[in-house]
Amino acid sequence: MQRRAFAAAISIGLPLALALAAGASWAVGTDEDGPALDPDFAAGKRAIEAKDWRGAIKALSSAALRDTRNADIENYLGYAWRHAGDMNQAFAHYDRALKLDPRHRGAHEYAGEAALIAGDLARAQRHLAALKSICLLPCDEYHELKAAITAYRPPKAP
Repeated sequence: MQRRAFAAAISIGLPLALALAAGASWAVGTDEDGPALDPDFAAGKRAIEAKDWRGAIKALSSAALRDTRNADIENYLGYAWRHAGDMNQAFAHYDRALKLDPRHRGAHEYAGEAALIAGDLARAQRHLAALKSICLLPCDEYHELKAAITAYRPPKAP
């Protein structure tokens, strides 16, 4: 009797566990990657796509209050702050994303691009080196930051 109950639990539980491990999600508001998105995170991503930087910051900041360990939210906040013109806030959020996930390719790319805007080529090159070690196969983030560094021209002194 116990063997049948165990077999039944395995036959029901194992497929569910495998589906969840594979990233299946049946929740409303899912990202193309599968996991359910916080409504403010989703709104922040839409605001970024619309180039509504202040709207993105507001929505993503709300999402970050509920999910304090999400490197993606912090990375998007850095991106929105950078485009809104506040480099200090941008770097703070990129740094937070990288503390949460030191291998976050997007945060390394965006932080490197922000460093170029701030005139810090050495910092951008450190992010490129990190991407080179993270990306075992060629990755877009590495190539995009490398192209930005190649095209970089330091600001001329007055």
